[in-house]
Amino acid sequence: MDGENPRAEAVAIRDGQIALVGGDADVLAHRGPETRVIDAHGATVLPGFIEAHMHLFSGAAELDQLQLMGVHGFEVLQKAVRDYAATKPDAKLLQAQGADYTILSADERVTRHHLDRIIPDRPFAMSAPDHHTMWANTAALEASGLLHGREVGPGNEVVMGADGLAEGELREGEAFGPILEFAGETRARLGLSTGGEPDPAPSETERAHDRETLKRGLEWCAQHGITSLQNMDGNLYTLELLREIEEAGDLTVRVQVPFHFKNFMQLDALEKASRMKDRYAGEWLKSGIVKVFYDGVLDSWTAVMTEPYADRPDWVGEPLFSPEKFKALAVEIDRRGLQIAVHAIGDGAVHAVLDGYEAAREKNGARDSRHRIEHIEVVLKDDVPRFRELGVIASMQPPHPPGSMGLPLEPTVSRIGRERWPLAYAWRTLLDAGAKLCFASDWPVSPIDPLSGVQAAVTRRKWQESDPDQSVSLAEALEFYTAGGAYAEFAEHRMGKIRRGFLADLVILDGDLESAEPEAIASVRPRLTICGGRITFGG
Repeated sequence: MDGENPRAEAVAIRDGQIALVGGDADVLAHRGPETRVIDAHGATVLPGFIEAHMHLFSGAAELDQLQLMGVHGFEVLQKAVRDYAATKPDAKLLQAQGADYTILSADERVTRHHLDRIIPDRPFAMSAPDHHTMWANTAALEASGLLHGREVGPGNEVVMGADGLAEGELREGEAFGPILEFAGETRARLGLSTGGEPDPAPSETERAHDRETLKRGLEWCAQHGITSLQNMDGNLYTLELLREIEEAGDLTVRVQVPFHFKNFMQLDALEKASRMKDRYAGEWLKSGIVKVFYDGVLDSWTAVMTEPYADRPDWVGEPLFSPEKFKALAVEIDRRGLQIAVHAIGDGAVHAVLDGYEAAREKNGARDSRHRIEHIEVVLKDDVPRFRELGVIASMQPPHPPGSMGLPLEPTVSRIGRERWPLAYAWRTLLDAGAKLCFASDWPVSPIDPLSGVQAAVTRRKWQESDPDQSVSLAEALEFYTAGGAYAEFAEHRMGKIRRGFLADLVILDGDLESAEPEAIASVRPRLTICGGRITFGG
């Protein structure tokens, strides 16, 4: 990823940094009696992957839940759930992840009645891959006080049936929050659900449990060649746990954790974000960024569009902030010298966020802010050049487009509408317009594997022949998973490249990526991960 020295045969590491990059003879001349020599056998060696958008705590907590990716049809779902329930006889709530919106069929929506037929006597809930919709059976709805509905804020909905009872579909966090509270597993999602701290304060036993959960997540990252991650939810508790892990010598991935600003907060809550930045500013653990959600997702009609949904002509979605409130928020975060990362999926949300960033620049003056927009699943043509003009980073996820990595095309493509397809998941369009890109998985929304994401980016297919080609080259995809991620966290002078003086964060693969067929990129696997000169995965 170093444009000045794009290829080399060998690299030397000393004291956690890259000491030399060059030919075999030059590097081996520096070998000492205690030097360990690792032969990659002609396979690819890369800078460690930088996962620019993920949810570490909640993802780690879900590792032992039922995974439904690829499950379709009632009978297949029924067997998977019942088999899983048999392995968890004492679970208060049975939980599953990765249920497609079309898990039953292309035109049959899941209700509590379907789930009751599968498992009527134990609370059960399953989440969509995007984690913005949950479906629960009657037992779970009753246990969490949702069966008769619940008043929720903008952008959230407990879907009600004609009988006056909840149908079982719960849209966005306020709607399904009581399900998670019933399960007693809210601490792992606090950074996402409220941005607040555990109350009451966790016991030492609970803290130890949460540290082990985070360590499992870190190990999962290292197994996939990840050496640095930018978490996209957070609170002080997450940072404290990671600091304790670091002090014990067990922090195996560099982590950035944001302050999560929610729409019910007042601007003075940002003082906490400033304190987090000041307290956590190391090379292994840092803050300095504020995460915001402006809208939801396409599949549940909660993403905010400028024109109505193609399959719901009276609806454009409901924003979590008014445009004026978001502008005030962006101005204040920017005034504090903090970076901003905003979840904005619909073109209406993306437009409003760009307006907010423009207002911050006009009020506070231009600076190298590197504010970000996360996802950008649909964008307006006139907003494409504004990313370069405002210096806004496009943080995008190759596993997300319908048709990628096993995702079904429906209902998403019909929801977007054919006329908007050319500007959906528009990686190439934004790149060609001069935007800075970084790639990520959004784990646990999508599988964490960066190489699967690289394959998805390289093999991206059009939905109709007249659409522009939004795929990227192998070199570009790798750049956005390495150097692009480093730039997004102001670390391009220390990470994301194999260059002398940079941090010794590397991944050694078990094959040659450039000789692999595009459809086989993900079959090349990490053999060894090195972070800060330490082997964090492999022998």
